[in-house]
Amino acid sequence: MAIAKLEGAARQAAVQALAGWQEAKGRDAIVKTFVFADFNTAFGFMTRVAIQADKADHHPEWFNVYNRVEITLTTHDADGLSERDVKLATFIDTAAAAAGAKHSQSGVKS
Repeated sequence: MAIAKLEGAARQAAVQALAGWQEAKGRDAIVKTFVFADFNTAFGFMTRVAIQADKADHHPEWFNVYNRVEITLTTHDADGLSERDVKLATFIDTAAAAAGAKHSQSGVKS
């Protein structure tokens, strides 16, 4: 079964419902940067996300330097944003909050 790409009003509503996630410039994806207390906390968060992502068979693009984790979500099989991204972003936000993350707007791509 093909994965449906979110488009139009459904896409706009989904992105707006995700606190702090921004549309990545130049591609059909969303991005958010999290800042943690230290590397250990950031890496623990990434591990929790990796386990959930693997269960969902939906893997994020991410970049980590010390206590910062930038995450980009898109669905390659849909050639853009899908409900899978929304579900994973919701999980990521919950895991980040549990780990005491702060959100940083600097993750928006240009």
